[in-house]
Amino acid sequence: MEYHEQIPIFGSWFRLYFIENEGMAWGWKFGGETGKLLLTLFRLIAVIFGVFYIKSLLKKKEHPGFIICVALIFSGALGNLIDSMFYGMIFSASEYGYPVATLFPEGGGYAGFMHGRVVDMLYAPIIEDKVLPNWIPVWGGNEFTFFSPIFNIADASISIGVMAILIFQGKFFKKSEHPEKENPSDLQPGKQH
Repeated sequence: MEYHEQIPIFGSWFRLYFIENEGMAWGWKFGGETGKLLLTLFRLIAVIFGVFYIKSLLKKKEHPGFIICVALIFSGALGNLIDSMFYGMIFSASEYGYPVATLFPEGGGYAGFMHGRVVDMLYAPIIEDKVLPNWIPVWGGNEFTFFSPIFNIADASISIGVMAILIFQGKFFKKSEHPEKENPSDLQPGKQH
């Protein structure tokens, strides 16, 4: 696909939309090349921590639903980490004015190790290109798209994992059904508490 090319899947509601994200969610970025390196290092540390955390959850026999949610978050972070570590080394640039990115271009990729962009390709705007009424303060008269992020499967995995933990936390983190048994000597009549 060419940069910003779109392929409709379900009419205009759901499309493949090819972009490369230099930063975090919604394209947020900071600090140029140094910021990109710090973001990749953060992802690397999160993935390393995730390996040990999942191992400890399995050892403690935590709720299977919680383990699945953590695995979704971990796999999403790993997918984005792989893109940001290696994608720039093995593909040519994908930007306006460039043809389709090529794999293993002559002379190397567009960026070095740990400076690659993350490929985003899923776009599902619920309301698109509507003009807000003028009576709405600040945004009135401006174009509006509800749910405009372009994301990837890794982002969706992270989001689903986090949302499921929030929704099912009561089930995942139940308090013990068998409260600690009181010491029988504490229940003797006349003993001060």
